[in-house]
Amino acid sequence: MTGASSAPIVVVRCGTLVLPNETRHNVNVIAQDGVVREIADHVDTPAGALVIDARQHIVAPGFIDIHVHGAMGADTMDATPETLETMSAFFARHGVTSFLPTTITAAREDIDRALDMVAGVMARGVSGAQILGAHIEGPYLNVKQCGAQFPGHIRPAHPAEYCEWFARGIVRLVTVAPEIEGNLRMIEDAHREGIALAIGHSDADYNTCMHAVACGANQATHTFNGMRGLHHREPGVAGATLSSDDLVAQLITDNIHVHPAIMKIVVRAKSPQRVAVITDAMRATGLGDGEYDLGGQTVYVRGREARLANGSLAGSTLTMDAAFRNIMAAAGCSLNDAVTMCATTPARAIFVDDRKGTLAPGKDADLVILDSALTVRQTIVKGRVVFDAQGN
Repeated sequence: MTGASSAPIVVVRCGTLVLPNETRHNVNVIAQDGVVREIADHVDTPAGALVIDARQHIVAPGFIDIHVHGAMGADTMDATPETLETMSAFFARHGVTSFLPTTITAAREDIDRALDMVAGVMARGVSGAQILGAHIEGPYLNVKQCGAQFPGHIRPAHPAEYCEWFARGIVRLVTVAPEIEGNLRMIEDAHREGIALAIGHSDADYNTCMHAVACGANQATHTFNGMRGLHHREPGVAGATLSSDDLVAQLITDNIHVHPAIMKIVVRAKSPQRVAVITDAMRATGLGDGEYDLGGQTVYVRGREARLANGSLAGSTLTMDAAFRNIMAAAGCSLNDAVTMCATTPARAIFVDDRKGTLAPGKDADLVILDSALTVRQTIVKGRVVFDAQGN
């Protein structure tokens, strides 16, 4: 379990170590008690240390998915420990070392249960990717841009509801439509609590978006999807996202939600330091075609696409390792830039970059080991091997 007793000394012998701003060859990452102790060209291996030979592989900071609903038949809203454990183990197989279980628009009691379960499971720990907190996506959205969110439960933000959610101490991110009356106050209140705010499922105009930024919004949910689009006389949410240096653009890189050419434009406009790759994956991820539930609505999965009966996209079946490969191909970017968008920027977007998102002394020993085809070979969370392609 990632929350268990002290981890042993771990030495990862890296053929290629990819960091956001540099690439190093034939170096060692040494971790103790789950934290990186040093990165050194040469090391005398301590007695009893776990040595991981990655000299033929690529080593990078582990992926962080800040917007993901489920996988393998499990969904955050199921509110069971088995659900979160299933998600944790599956995500680790795909290079994820940390994630935010994400809720959907629902009745208050259903969101209450989901948040309580996230809090309880965080306290106990999971076997795979670490849970960093919860992402509340909805219910404070705009019905005009509801997408696959159930419109019957969309409502304005009210302190009597959201203050209780924040009091749990595990809410890391909230998606909100700032144009709805009462929602700007919630942005201000959340910002004071150190909670990240994403503009999403929003029909706001540009000026309203910039007011939301002034109140504390720091990112945009699944850019171009569920938001007022870009127009040359009214930039809307998309235009605010592309033009504001204060907004990180979440991007679903499945080649379905956003065309690869648009991904390239977003990365050029924002820079990798302001793009956070997400999956927005739902419970069908890792499974085959069929019909699946999402908040009481039936989602039809055909090929890699998940849609409601009306044709609206309903999350994705994307995994973070595929997302990593896709953004490299679409943007023509380096491994370093892809690592930034899949690890470093997501960590900064939810204010955990003091310990997550890159590898340096004093930070958590969260690593993904990839082969030359960028397939995950091993995933290490706080110095513990939680996935090994040869043994799992």
